[in-house]
Amino acid sequence: MRKAWIVASVAISSALAFVMLLVIGVYLVAGNLVNGVSGGAKALAKGSVPAAYASLVAKWGNLCPAISPALLAAQLYQESGFNPRAQSHAAAQGIAQFIPGTWATHGIDGDGDGDRDVWDPKDAIPSAASYDCELASYVKKVGGNLTENMLAAYNAGAYAVIKYGGVPPYSETQNYVKRITTLSESFAAPVGRVDPSRQAAGAIEYAQKKLGTLYLWGGTGTPEQGGRFDCSGLTQAAYKSVGITLPRVANDQYNAGPHPSRDELLPGDLVFFSDDLTNSRAIRHVGIYVGGGYMIDAPRTGAVIRFDPIDTPDYFGATRVTEDGAKALPTTV
Repeated sequence: MRKAWIVASVAISSALAFVMLLVIGVYLVAGNLVNGVSGGAKALAKGSVPAAYASLVAKWGNLCPAISPALLAAQLYQESGFNPRAQSHAAAQGIAQFIPGTWATHGIDGDGDGDRDVWDPKDAIPSAASYDCELASYVKKVGGNLTENMLAAYNAGAYAVIKYGGVPPYSETQNYVKRITTLSESFAAPVGRVDPSRQAAGAIEYAQKKLGTLYLWGGTGTPEQGGRFDCSGLTQAAYKSVGITLPRVANDQYNAGPHPSRDELLPGDLVFFSDDLTNSRAIRHVGIYVGGGYMIDAPRTGAVIRFDPIDTPDYFGATRVTEDGAKALPTTV
């Protein structure tokens, strides 16, 4: 009996030591790499755009220098969440959310089938890119960043951009420009090492304190739920503990920052799993990476929050959560 107790004590002590090394390690990593090169590219991150639309976004996102596939993807996600049947209370329609008057003037026959259908992504996505480039042509002689000026023209009109010589001093317009440019980073395939998150260690520390807690479908850790979580409820609460507000569901959490590759993972990265590896909107599970090929996650009904390996056939990818990236996410998707 005493031997068993000693073995159990050693096992528990080893597990706690492992967790503490991870937490200390991520602080060191953040300190050593904070001056790393941030990612940003014209190529789309793997699976960030649903496969049905990825080739359209990749093609038309290079229509002019003011836009990129990642920027066009960010606009479509912001407008409709890639839903081709989306319709707003303001009568905006389709995947690109054109209002009828704008569509009548700027909609194009993107697939060459003889009609212009706002509900058809093969027309709506090319039309969105074409409209962006037309706006860019109006403000191309204005000083400053052409992409930011184009986005400002989209929100406030080209006249306002020309009048103020750049992004006008309207808070709504300035926020829109920052939101779309930041959101575009979550759709771009990084070309260099992604900066570590300063809040990662705190998120891990929060999650490791929940080890052994019984899973609850829909759980967000409230007292009424007995402090129990589902997978995205745990990751949401972990980052909320360090001042970052994530969306409620896993597939929207995927867009809260850039996407490091498997061999560039750092503790604190969110790791995602899906039965469809071509579509981030199909993501069904998320955990917090802790190093060594393991994550802390709330796996399923009947299980407890625990360490699990990430290298499984349904591994989709990872996100390095940033505060600006989380703030840029639309609330209506």
